Amino acid sequence: MIPLRDSQPSYSPPVVTILIIMANTVAFLYELSLDHFSLNYFIATYGIVPARFEFSTLFTSMFLHGGWLHFLGNMWFLWIYGDNVEDILGRFKYLIFYLACGVAAGLVHVMMYPDSRVPTIGASGAIAGVMGAYMIKFPHSRILTLVPVFFFLTTVEVPAVFILGYWFLLQFFSGVGSIGYSHLSQGGVAWWAHIGGFLAGMFLIQLMHPRPPRRRRRDLYW
Repeated sequence: MIPLRDSQPSYSPPVVTILIIMANTVAFLYELSLDHFSLNYFIATYGIVPARFEFSTLFTSMFLHGGWLHFLGNMWFLWIYGDNVEDILGRFKYLIFYLACGVAAGLVHVMMYPDSRVPTIGASGAIAGVMGAYMIKFPHSRILTLVPVFFFLTTVEVPAVFILGYWFLLQFFSGVGSIGYSHLSQGGVAWWAHIGGFLAGMFLIQLMHPRPPRRRRRDLYW
């Protein structure tokens, strides 16, 4: 299932969401400019490597991506869900929220795979936090979703609580299934980073006292 758009309006420009997408785009274009050796060194330096963990990589890793599909998928999910979360938190708190979810996701990954020497990169953990917050604050929003039916594609409107809950369960069972294996020994999906980010988002959105949703506002705060 691929989300296309949501039905929840936002009443302030998603400035921070756009800036985050721009920052990820600049970083990705820089990655594309590197030769194979330089790219591997760059990712090994700024990605999360649990076996030689450096705190700064919790931040740098969330702006790097492993390919076009990884990059475009993450930015698309952020665009769909990020504007509404930014709308209710305000710009400054939203930026703190986003980075905190990314850090939480990275720490969970390190705790689950402390001996891994494979660099982990991507905004998925931080965006998972945005998705967790969206599910809590906008559970009845309708998500227009592209769904395959046999050999055809169709669109249906799915409640946010269902599609995001389904996404989380998929990450959870995949993460549980990866326990006991040499996960990410040759690359793969950081399931537990997604799980950690999502749960962090669900928790932090309550802790940060967001403004009430669905109310038109004129105040635009940093």
